[in-house]
Amino acid sequence: MNFLQFSADQDPGANFGELLKRVGLSPFASVPQSILEDMPHATTCVAVRCSDGVVMGGDRRATSGNLISHRGMEKVVQADDFSGVAIAGAAGPAMEMVKLFQLQIEHYEKVEGQSLSLEGKANQLSMFVRNNLPAAMQGLMVVPIFAGYDNDINQGRIWDYDATGGRYEERDFVATGSGQLHASTVLRVSWRRDITTQQAVELVSRALWEASDADSATGGPDLLRGIYPIVATITHTGFTRIDDTALAGIYNAITTGVQQR
Repeated sequence: MNFLQFSADQDPGANFGELLKRVGLSPFASVPQSILEDMPHATTCVAVRCSDGVVMGGDRRATSGNLISHRGMEKVVQADDFSGVAIAGAAGPAMEMVKLFQLQIEHYEKVEGQSLSLEGKANQLSMFVRNNLPAAMQGLMVVPIFAGYDNDINQGRIWDYDATGGRYEERDFVATGSGQLHASTVLRVSWRRDITTQQAVELVSRALWEASDADSATGGPDLLRGIYPIVATITHTGFTRIDDTALAGIYNAITTGVQQR
């Protein structure tokens, strides 16, 4: 077998996918850039551990290139009674992945007669992310956050993922999506180990607000249309979504603080 050699203008460099394409072995079909730009993408999601469990949050905006395609997308979804998924990335594959994940959890419970452990659910979601790798190689990446309340150890747990299905448990907090840098900075500065559930809800709301203020792809509270980010708590009592009335009060306080600043 001859060693592959390329001219300077054809050298694929360190990009393995490009190397496969140059030698005609790429298993992934190429998607035109124009289609990728027009496809809706979900943006910023966060999750925070607190004294009673976990708080998750996500903005509502979906973007297609430089356009806003949806203002009310739901990126934080209840997986079962004690867990939830927050999605960022290509909206279509992400929504399909969540529905299949919910079905997988329900199917396991019906077949086995008992609930899957929280870590087992994290492993199942990892398989779905890994199976999406061919689409991710084309630009249709999905990077979810999985969080829930572990009744075996009586505390909240958080996992994030990479495109290959690798899962990583986070001890404190995590952010993903286009506003990840700004949201995680807020979380890193303000999070503490003894934070209460209400304080975590306010912190998640603030992190999403700061992300929307600096990242055009992340949507902030839309007072005109009455659209607010989705924030949910997961404790020993289960998954609870914070209603918009409570979030309106939190964001009014944030706005007042910013104006005073």
